Amino acid sequence: MTKQSQISRRQFVGTAISAAAVGSLPMQNFLASSWGDTPNTSNPDWKDEGVLFVDKSPYAKLRNVPVRAVTITQGFWGARREINVDKSIPSMEKLLESNGRMNNYLRLVGKSDAQQHGPVYSDSDVYKWTEAVGFALQSGDRPELRALTDKIIKEVVAVQEPSGYLNTYYVGDHAKERMDPDVQRWGHELYNLGHMIQGAIAYYRATGDRTLLDAGIRFVDGYLLPNFGPGADKKPIFSGHPEIELALVELYRTTGDKRYLEFAGYILQGDDRIKVPQRAYVYHFCGIPFTSRTHLEGHAVRAMYACCGATDYYLETGDPSYLKTLNVLWDDLVSAQMYVTGGVGARSQGEAFGDSYELPNFTAYGESCAAIGNMMWNWRMLTATGDAKYADVIERALYNGINSGMSLDGTLYCYRNPLAFDPSGGDQIRNPWYDTTCCPPNLERTFASLPGYFYSTSKDGLYLHLYDNSQLDWHLEDGTSLRVVQKTNYPWDGTAEIAVTPAKPTEFTFYLRIPGWSNGTQVAVNGKPISGVTPGQYLALPRRWSPGDEIHVKFGMTPQVIEANHRVVEDYGRVAVQRGPLVYCLEQLDQPEGVALYDVSMDLRHGPASQFQEEFRSDVLGGIVMLKHMGAVDEKSGSGGGLYYPYTPNTPKARQVELRFIPYYAWANRAGTPMQVWTPILRA
Repeated sequence: MTKQSQISRRQFVGTAISAAAVGSLPMQNFLASSWGDTPNTSNPDWKDEGVLFVDKSPYAKLRNVPVRAVTITQGFWGARREINVDKSIPSMEKLLESNGRMNNYLRLVGKSDAQQHGPVYSDSDVYKWTEAVGFALQSGDRPELRALTDKIIKEVVAVQEPSGYLNTYYVGDHAKERMDPDVQRWGHELYNLGHMIQGAIAYYRATGDRTLLDAGIRFVDGYLLPNFGPGADKKPIFSGHPEIELALVELYRTTGDKRYLEFAGYILQGDDRIKVPQRAYVYHFCGIPFTSRTHLEGHAVRAMYACCGATDYYLETGDPSYLKTLNVLWDDLVSAQMYVTGGVGARSQGEAFGDSYELPNFTAYGESCAAIGNMMWNWRMLTATGDAKYADVIERALYNGINSGMSLDGTLYCYRNPLAFDPSGGDQIRNPWYDTTCCPPNLERTFASLPGYFYSTSKDGLYLHLYDNSQLDWHLEDGTSLRVVQKTNYPWDGTAEIAVTPAKPTEFTFYLRIPGWSNGTQVAVNGKPISGVTPGQYLALPRRWSPGDEIHVKFGMTPQVIEANHRVVEDYGRVAVQRGPLVYCLEQLDQPEGVALYDVSMDLRHGPASQFQEEFRSDVLGGIVMLKHMGAVDEKSGSGGGLYYPYTPNTPKARQVELRFIPYYAWANRAGTPMQVWTPILRA
């Protein structure tokens, strides 16, 4: 976040137009042809808009279902979401207050004598929290929470200047720095505005209240568009931290004002009037044409948000150069850059992607915001294509790299999410507050919005993406009312009963997601087995559906032993364990007394799958399936041995032990203890 791109945010705070189109279209014509359009801000159907409002997006294969249309009932995510709205969101508001975030606004209207507090991006903490509230209220009214948020929104908009500008840092002596080219790199003005717009839209879709939304529109219409953009009479833009791009596209979808879409395209294209070093284009992941990118690099959150904005732009324009680039970057992600947990960002320095296959465990950064960005990007790619490979990444990130970011009691948060940990260095991995508090409200808005990720509609039917006890009350795209009820103990059990109830017998296709990890999945409709079940694809079930029809699914939940590409040198000779969508890990405190975690290995000489024992433990970590597998302690090469010793080809003498694995998301919820995801295997 500082001018030294190698310094992490935590360290710092502690001390639309494609390249071809722009090249061929005179800037003055570009401005005159589209930026003078009269906006249409009336929308009577605001309650029906999903996480993304893509009903009119010409290149979206799938449409979002609104959050309010899906009720997640008692089960895995039901418990998580209840804690989120009862404890996490309220406690975070108190922390925002006590750490000066609201005083930053109040001081500007004479209601506080406190000095500005927090980093330059502190306003975004309030806006992300507001977005979390907005999504929570889309699932049901909470009068006290709404009243509190209304009060906060009034305090925010009270400081908006007549020009539309609204930022609590760039005032007074800092006012002269507003949108200065160098400040655009590090000042996060557009980042703050982007989160303001997103928070405003979520709150509007929950309540119909336009107060914050109108303030965001005044900022864009009154300050941003008149002063910045292509053309000699405008100042250039350098995004600095991508976020404004996806917010502007969603603002276009919400209002119908095409200027916002085209301004997002301009930012994605970059403006070479602002000159920065090559390393800045890498770190910030902006400033040059997005379509010139061939590799994920630089700051991981910035890169993920840029990919989100670019996918949003493609959904509206269909620019093939964007889709081509997005596919190249996605292939880079899943083939060489993503952790088995769905986390991204290998390096603490710069909170950045590393080289291809650079996926260290102890030093992994895996920022919670980056995993959320990964999920957000894949949701957009799924919306564009309907391809189940994106849903697989969503599920992997959600259940593991995102879910690990919030403690089970909802009050502590992980900024980074490593795949191995040693507490002896003094690092406290879960904390209630970070002065860069981007991750906590980001996690809160993700869990609050989760119902909106369960289903999508298409022209020919309904897609089911995620499994949990839930009820969908919505309609097909032809207007036919539809209820879908899931009953399951997923992810602990692989069985799901799905009752499909259209208002009347109707022909449509039910697309049932078969996760890529699932082998031997069985599907039946009204008791009749269905063939053609393929892992990693949607199973198309076209038929005339009638009230009372039921889909029965049984996923293969046998624990799997995973190995990494041999180029991931940190994981060479090691394996990870996965059961269903959950990645597992070892914590020291679960292992036999006197056994050091760093000395153990898994005994896979007799076949890994058949050797696992599964035990549901209701008394451990809120209720989990614990996995047990035989392993060994290598006394010779362990922590008590020498640093180097002669190689021997024979199997070393080892003492047998029973290894106990817990889901990765639940680690660091009991005590400071060593943890590892990747475990050595016993040599044959």
